[in-house]
Amino acid sequence: MMSKPIVAIVGRPNVGKSTLFNRVAKKRVSIVEDIAGVTRDRIYIDAEWLNHEFTMIDTGGIELESTDKILVAMRHQAQIAIDEADVIIFIVDAKTGLTSADEEVANILRNARKPVVLAVNKVDSFKDNNEIYEFYNLGLGEPVGISAANALGLGDMLDEVIAAFPEDTAEEAEEDLIKVAFIGRPNVGKSSLVNAMLGEERVIVSDVPGTTRDAIDTFFTKDDNRFILIDTAGMRRKAKIDQPVERYSVIRSLRAVDRADVVLMLIDAVDGVTEQDKKIAGYAHEAGRAIVIVINKWDLVEKDSKTTLRYTEIIRSELGFMQYAPVVFISALTKQRVPRVTELVKYVAEQHSMRVSTSVLNQVIEDATAINPPPSDRGRKLKVYYATQPSVKPPTFVLFVNDAELMHFSYLRYLENKLREAFGFEGTPLKLVVRGRKDEE
Repeated sequence: MMSKPIVAIVGRPNVGKSTLFNRVAKKRVSIVEDIAGVTRDRIYIDAEWLNHEFTMIDTGGIELESTDKILVAMRHQAQIAIDEADVIIFIVDAKTGLTSADEEVANILRNARKPVVLAVNKVDSFKDNNEIYEFYNLGLGEPVGISAANALGLGDMLDEVIAAFPEDTAEEAEEDLIKVAFIGRPNVGKSSLVNAMLGEERVIVSDVPGTTRDAIDTFFTKDDNRFILIDTAGMRRKAKIDQPVERYSVIRSLRAVDRADVVLMLIDAVDGVTEQDKKIAGYAHEAGRAIVIVINKWDLVEKDSKTTLRYTEIIRSELGFMQYAPVVFISALTKQRVPRVTELVKYVAEQHSMRVSTSVLNQVIEDATAINPPPSDRGRKLKVYYATQPSVKPPTFVLFVNDAELMHFSYLRYLENKLREAFGFEGTPLKLVVRGRKDEE
C-alpha cells in the first residue's frame, strides 16, 4: 500500500496560505487572521480531489531576510516541507504584486527540483489575466489565478496538483512481503529493536530522543518469510517539540503507518502508557493496521510472579479500543524475547488477511443472533438477513439488515466479539459495515 502524496503550501507570510488550506480541507483547521506570521506550526490534513487522496501541509511563511525568531523557524519548517513534499503549491499575492521575497522563495523552489504549482491569490477578475502576467517572471511555469477567500479557481489549481503526483510504484505487487512499521515516542527503543531483529547494527542507535529523522526501510528474511522493517522517527507531544525537523517527523511516521501491514507499537516499560501512546495507537487502529503492543525495557522493571499479568491488565485498561492486540514484553538491549516479536508479526499478518467462507460466516452470525436476539426500538426489531466479507487488511464484513438505524453500537460490538471467538482475528481490527434495505435502493 502506498502512502498518500504530500502537498505543501508555501509562500511568504500573509498571502492566504491558511485560507486556501481551509478551503481545500472544507473546514477551519488553521487560524486565519490578517497578521503576518500567524500560522507558526505546520498543520496537516487528509484531503481529496477527483478521487485522488493526499495529505496537505499548511506551512508558516518564508521570510529569508528576517532575523525574527518566529520567521526564521517558519522558514526552516517550510524548507523541511519542501524537502519532503511530492508537490508544492507556491502562493503569491496579486494585490501586492511580485516582490523580491517571492523571487527568493522561487529560487529555493527551483533548486528543490520538485513539481511546483504557482497560485496567484486574491485575483479580482477572472476575465483577463492582467493581474497574473508579471508572475511569469518567476520562471515556475504558468501561474494559476485563484481567490481562496471566494473559492474561485481552486479546481483548476487542484487539477494541476494531482497531475503532478508521482506515479504509483510496483511496491504493492509483493503479496508475500510483510511491511512492518515501528512506532512510538522518541527514545522508546525502536531502532534498538530493529537492530536486535536484524542481528546487526543496521540503524544508528543513540540515547538522544529523535535521532531517527527519516523512515528507514530495511529488507529482512527469516524462515522463508520476507519483511520490510520501517523504522520511524518517534512522535511526541507538540509542547515537547522544539526543532522543526522533529515536528515534520510526525508526518513521516504517519506515512509509515499508511504503508505498513503490521504496526509494532512500542511502549516504555518504565514510563508506561502515556496520552501520546494512546494517540499514536489510535491512528494505527483507525487506519486498520494489524498491531502488536511491544513493551520494551522490561529488563529495567523489578518483577515478581504476577508483574506481567498486572502490567498486561493496565495495558488493556489504558488501550481499551485494542483489546485484540497481543502484548509482548521484551528487552531490545538484552534481546530477551525478541524472536517472539518476529513470530507475532507473521501471525498477526496472517490474521489481518484472513478470509472466512460465506456459509461459515453466516452460521456464526445466525448462532449469535439466536443466543442473544437483536434489541427492539420503539416496537421495531432489528433483523440480520445475511453477511459477507468483501475484503481483508483489515477483515471487513457487511451485514445486510432490515433497517441500519436499528443496529445499536453495543450489539455491533457483540457481533464483533462473536466473530473473534469463532475465527480468532488476533492482532487485527475488524470493520463491520451495516446496510439496510434503504441503502440498497
